Amino acid sequence: MHVARTIIETRVAIGATHWAGDTVGLVPTMGALHEGHLSLVRRAREECDFVVLTVFVNPTQFAPGEDYAQYPRAEERDLALAEAEGVDLVFAPSTEEMYPEGALTTVHVDELTEVMCGPSRPGHFDGVATVVAKLFSITMPNRAYFGEKDFQQLQVIRRMARDLDLPVEIVGCPTVREPDGLAISSRNAYLSAEDRRAAPALYRALLAGAGVASRGGRAEEVEETVRAALASEPRFQLQYVEARRPDTLQRDDLPGPPLVIAAAAYLGTTRLIDNVVVEKDSPR
Repeated sequence: MHVARTIIETRVAIGATHWAGDTVGLVPTMGALHEGHLSLVRRAREECDFVVLTVFVNPTQFAPGEDYAQYPRAEERDLALAEAEGVDLVFAPSTEEMYPEGALTTVHVDELTEVMCGPSRPGHFDGVATVVAKLFSITMPNRAYFGEKDFQQLQVIRRMARDLDLPVEIVGCPTVREPDGLAISSRNAYLSAEDRRAAPALYRALLAGAGVASRGGRAEEVEETVRAALASEPRFQLQYVEARRPDTLQRDDLPGPPLVIAAAAYLGTTRLIDNVVVEKDSPR
């Protein structure tokens, strides 16, 4: 496995791969790898000849006051896990490599970024879209793999790639969960023991909403069901719950699926997000 720190080194390595006619799969991460990330790597390994993993804690996607400085970093462990999973190249740049002094360009996706997490995280999705566009340019992947846990992010990246005619297939992969249902996330490490015991209530509440949606419930009924279910766990402070159409993230009053039911809530100081997609009466 090769570890590259610079853009030019990465382009040279991947350019040779394309020249040989091999397909490149990209798994962008902010490090602190967990089973969710590794599931993306395994999918890429199955479908592509050459797998690139990026490890970069992107400062532009953190809103003021968020946890950029405290975000988990464990590069030595990340590299060992990547090598064990058969990653061919890890791109682990510095902030200065990714954002040279004087950089002025930002990528913005309209509409999709104005709902759900958008209002509470100003600039977040611009930071995501910008860094992912840069990573696509640097690594030239045939396919790029993202988890469905960050469903809004996945749809923003899909729209960006489509609108900018980027020659990459965006592959969404199922959310990986703990045995009790909690969606795996690097930020779960912040949870206290009591908060960790309470955390699966968020997924249970979303499943309750999914049941209403699969029986033909409207968005408002679905959202109210989730709120009521989560109210049974007083440690949660719900930030939002929204039921929207998966592809467009638009809200309408038509009954039943397809719907993505997404929520964000605080347990102590830890912000958790999760979602359930309802298709053909079957939540996942």
